[in-house]
This record gives sequence, C-alpha cells and structure tokens, in this order.
Amino acid sequence: MELKNNAALIIIDQQKGILHPRLGRRNNPQAEERMLELLNHWRLTGRPVIHVQHLSHSPDSVFWPEQSGVEFQQRFAPQAGEQHVQKRVPDAFCATGLEAGLREAGIDQLIIVGVATHNSVESTARTAGNLGFAAWVAEDACFTFDKADYFGGAHSAEAVHAMSLGNLHGEYATVTSTAQILADS
Repeated sequence: MELKNNAALIIIDQQKGILHPRLGRRNNPQAEERMLELLNHWRLTGRPVIHVQHLSHSPDSVFWPEQSGVEFQQRFAPQAGEQHVQKRVPDAFCATGLEAGLREAGIDQLIIVGVATHNSVESTARTAGNLGFAAWVAEDACFTFDKADYFGGAHSAEAVHAMSLGNLHGEYATVTSTAQILADS
C-alpha cells in the first residue's frame, strides 16, 4: 500500500477504563506500544490524527462519563490540532460527524487501531469500508478480551481477535501490521 500524506490515523477508545481488570484477560500485550509507534510517526509526518472517545449510556460501564475511566490515557491524550470525536455506540461514524469531516478534508485513507477489536474497531472498520474509505486495520495495534459466544462457549481473546480480523480482511478493510504500515509511509 502507498500511504498518502493525508491518511488519517484513527485511535479508538484509548481511555483509562479500558485498563480496568474487570474487563478480563486480553491479547496483544504490546498493542499500546504499536499504537504509540504509529501515533508518533503520524505526528512527525504531520498526518491527521483522530482520537475517538466512548461515552457510555450505562452507569456500570468503564466509559461512563461521570468517572475517570472515560478520560483518555495520558499517553494517548489529543494534542493541539488533533481531532477528538466522541461516540455513544461502538461505531465511530454513527452520529458523530466523522464521515463529513473526513470528506471535507479530502481524506479517503484510514488506519484504524485501538479497542476492542471485536467491538468498536470492527464496527468502525466495517462502516469505513461500506462508505468507500480505504481502511487498514493494524492487527498488532488492537486488542480484545476473552468472550463467550451466543451459545455460552468460551473463546480466548486471541481467537476473538483473529475472527474479528477475519471478518474484516478483504471485504471491509485490509488487515496488516504496524511494521508494514510504517514501511509503506
């Protein structure tokens, strides 16, 4: 892939609450390091960065607006000139103005990272693809948690992550690595 000068990095839900132990076992322990590599590169090259913040409707959520879990982790705090999008559902395009802002800026290439792979990352990447954006998901800059399926079967975070990426790759987005994205920039 050829990374455009205006390719946007979309960092999803890197808030304090995502680190809460009650969310359970996760995969990709180096995901934040990969996200920060991309973020630092985007900042050095002057490409657009979009920070997505989830504001939950549920008082028992780690992202409930009236507690500190909703705040960005310090290492992912938006800097001057970086866009900040607040969402109320997993999909960062739903009722946020994200699509309009990208189109207005002439941005058609998106690199999507963050959490959780099977939830906000997947729903945002699906919509990006459906809307005609060229979307890439950095598989090593996302993570998720152990999860039970509809029938109660337990699945490891690794399996949930892999299935979610499989759902996306080739249809809604291109799944690749941080190293490949950086090599193409």
